[in-house]
Amino acid sequence: MKFTTTINGLAREIDCDPGANLYDVLRALGLKGVKQGCDNEGTCGACTVLIDGVPTLACITPAPKVAGHEVTTIEALGTPDKPHLIQREFVDAGAIQCGFCSPGMILSTKALLDRTTSPSQAEIAEALSGNLCRCTGYVKIFDAVKNAAAAMRKEASDGK
Repeated sequence: MKFTTTINGLAREIDCDPGANLYDVLRALGLKGVKQGCDNEGTCGACTVLIDGVPTLACITPAPKVAGHEVTTIEALGTPDKPHLIQREFVDAGAIQCGFCSPGMILSTKALLDRTTSPSQAEIAEALSGNLCRCTGYVKIFDAVKNAAAAMRKEASDGK
């Protein structure tokens, strides 16, 4: 099946099996930031991407469903030399240990902070509820989200 979608800002023509999931298509395109931790059951959040800004599990999303939509993976956020503000805050807070869940956590955080730069503890918990972390215990992840929100508010007030 052929369809067109936008992935990380680039229009792409995808040719895949009609039953292919988005995870497999993204990995075939060389996007290794999307991870698989639950054998396509949609329970871990490691494969989280943004579809039109909404956190979505790539492992249970049929690839053809993204036709005409904007898919954003962690690769679109920053680079090792110039990380996105959210990525910096995750590193600075010590919220990245093994790193396996980090892309999904960071993309879920981005979606949250695109909606509000002053999220409550409950809003953070809800935004990250689909992302499992087996290493950190979440305290440092919550700190990273709060710190990223504060940094975004500061940038906005400074006019950046």
